[in-house]
This record gives sequence, C-alpha cells and structure tokens, in this order.
Amino acid sequence: MEHEIQVPEVGESVSEVVVGEWLKQDGDYVDVDEPICEIESDKASFEVPADKAGVLHPKAEEGDTLSVGEVLAVIATDQEKPEDTGQAAEEEPKEQQEAETEETVEAPEREEEKVTRSASNEEDVKISPVAQNILSEAGISPSDVKGSGIGGKITKSDAQQAVESQKQTKEKPKKEAKPEPAPKTEEKKEKAAPKPVPGTRNEHRKRMSTLRQTIANRLVESKNQTAMLTTFNEIDMSEVKNLRGQYKEIFKEKHEVGLGFMSFFIKAAVLALQEYPEVNAYIDENEIVYHDYCDISIAVSTDRGLVVPVIRNAESMSMADLEEHIVELANKARENQLAIEEMRGGTFTLTNGGIFGSLMSTPIINQPQSAILGMHAIQDRPVAIDGEVVIRPMMYVTMSYDHRIIDGKESVQFLYRVKELVEDPVRLLLDV
Repeated sequence: MEHEIQVPEVGESVSEVVVGEWLKQDGDYVDVDEPICEIESDKASFEVPADKAGVLHPKAEEGDTLSVGEVLAVIATDQEKPEDTGQAAEEEPKEQQEAETEETVEAPEREEEKVTRSASNEEDVKISPVAQNILSEAGISPSDVKGSGIGGKITKSDAQQAVESQKQTKEKPKKEAKPEPAPKTEEKKEKAAPKPVPGTRNEHRKRMSTLRQTIANRLVESKNQTAMLTTFNEIDMSEVKNLRGQYKEIFKEKHEVGLGFMSFFIKAAVLALQEYPEVNAYIDENEIVYHDYCDISIAVSTDRGLVVPVIRNAESMSMADLEEHIVELANKARENQLAIEEMRGGTFTLTNGGIFGSLMSTPIINQPQSAILGMHAIQDRPVAIDGEVVIRPMMYVTMSYDHRIIDGKESVQFLYRVKELVEDPVRLLLDV
C-alpha cells in the first residue's frame, strides 16, 4: 500500500517551494518522523519528515518547484524494515571468511562480467529525456556516465559535463598532432610562442537557492522603490565598554546570558524611535502607517544567506530580555530552525557588520521598513576632547533611510540621539 507525502504548508503567504537536498534515497526504508528531504521557500528552508514508516520512493528531483499540496514522495507501507545484518557479519564462521578470500582472487573476472552486463543493458540506466538526447547527439553511451540525481539518475548537467569532457579529450590530441608552421625568422618564432599560464582556470556552476534568489530580488526592489539616503556619525564606546566590563560577570551570573553591545543599541534605538515616529513608520500607497510599538529586526548571517528575525515589542523589554531574545533568534537562524512567523513584520532593523571587521557601510533598507541602523567595528582612534588629543574606542554608525517619508533633519537627529544615549548609557535607564 502506498502512502503519499504532500508538500506541507510552510507559511500563510507561501504557495510554492523548491525541493532541496534529499536526505533519503529511492528505496531507503524510513521510520515515522525521520527527515526525508529539505524544501526551500522564499523565506527559509525546512525538513520534511515521514509520517508513515516504509520504503521511500521520491516523486520529485532536487531543484523542482512544487505547489503546496503536490505529491513529494510516496511510501510503500506494506514493506517491512530490512533486518540489520551487521552483527551476523561479525559472527561469520572462519570457513565463510576463507571462502570470501578465495572469491576475492576471482574478483577481476567477475568485475569484467559486471562491466559487460552493464554495457549491454543501457535500458536499465536511469536518465532524464533531455540528458538522453544530449548523450545521443554526442554519441556517448549512458552507461559511461555517472549520474548525480536520485538513485544515480543521469541529469542534464551530468550529460553536459560528459559532452564537455569528450570535447576536451578529442581536442587535445589534435593540437598535439598538428605540426606547427616553421617560422620564417627566429624573431617570429619567439613571438608566436605564448608563455604558459600558471595555475588552473576551472569554473563550476551552482543553482542559486530560493532564499538567495529572494534576498537578491528584495535588495534590488529596495534600491529601485525607495529614495534611499544614508547619514553617518561616530560613537565613543568608552562608557559602554567600561559599564560592560564592570557588570558583565554579575549580569551573566544573575540572568544566565552574556551582556553584549547589541542590547545597548536596541535600547537606544527604541527610545529614539518613540521620539521620531516617522523612522518607525512605512508608506502604504498614499498613506503613512505609524506604529505605537517597536518590533526590531536583527540581521543574522547564516550559511544560507542573511535572515532578519524580529524581536516583538522591544520597547517593553529589559536588557536581559533583549539579550535572551538575541541569542535565541541567532541560534535558531544558524541552525535553520526559524519559523516564518519569527521573520514576519518588523518596524526597524539593526545590522552589525562590525563583527566581520567592517569599518563603514551603507546598509540597504529592509522593505517595507523606512530605515536601517548599521553598526561597525570598534577601533581605537585619536579624537579631540576638551582641546586635547586622546585615544578612544570609536565606532562609525550609519542610518540608511527612505527620504520619501523621513526628512534629512529627522534622520540626522535620530542618529545623533542614538549616539547620545550610547555614549552616556545612564540615559537609557533614566530615559533622558
């Protein structure tokens, strides 16, 4: 009896997904709740578990686009799980091991027979119609091509690589066999001989993930659909570093979470957003939508791309609450466990390129938001204070904003307010 596994609903606005990596292959036995493959939406990727036990038969290939509800695979539930023969193999009698040794001597002859059978039964080779046409035109036998698809299936990419390899093999002897024309003079011979180029010049192609495609499209849309400008300032991080150094051990012992710089900037941004509501708003056609809450998006870099999980109602949280949410969301993002709801919304974004060494940048607005705050590396630099040159830990900060809704005056004042609050963190507690 066959049980169908359909593409699950992964979000309210997601109607299509792309089949990612198959974690189990055709013919594998799977248990209930065992992951069989990964699927990618335009916002995240998810593992699909088996809801029945049995033998798996995929109905889609890696890279296929499926709609929610389409059949992803079927499971033959009437087939039993194969017995584990690992222990039996360890307990083989000595006579059987000797027999296997004798069989090893005859292995070359059996291997030759195996190759002959494989070459004579090309119909058994799994190959896509497109790949079959490519190989037929090039005169290449499918049995000579190793497939990278499900169950060893030969894909279009495999066929194209085989044809390219054949061309390179054929072209090389021709170039060697072709006699070079004798130069008329010794000077011409020297000019005609090119110097060999050191190193390799190989290329390879890799399918862009759905998440990366979505990131690319959204960034281009943001640049094209907003009147984006960026304002700059710098912050003396001396007081924050001193405060953090003085209380970080006590803070961690009490709240069981570290005290980082991000929570100071979120707290400062929240207070500034409440004073400059346009920065916390967005344009919806001919209307401006204001928020009486601050949902702060934090940019997290992962192996799959940049994601921006959201801290809801950050204005009502303590420093410890903020740090707990930052750690939780960052870990979920890196382990690919963020839910769609945890990335939806957000009224303002913070991104910290300083952890990678960035000294200054102009971040792109995370639409439909109207502004994004960029933090950068802390660097000891000479600054003039009260007529004297002193060394202080300084950080450049930037704010990119949509000039359609935020005027230059408000953007500069907002960023200066953040600077003011971070340089004197007591203001964060007193709200002054």
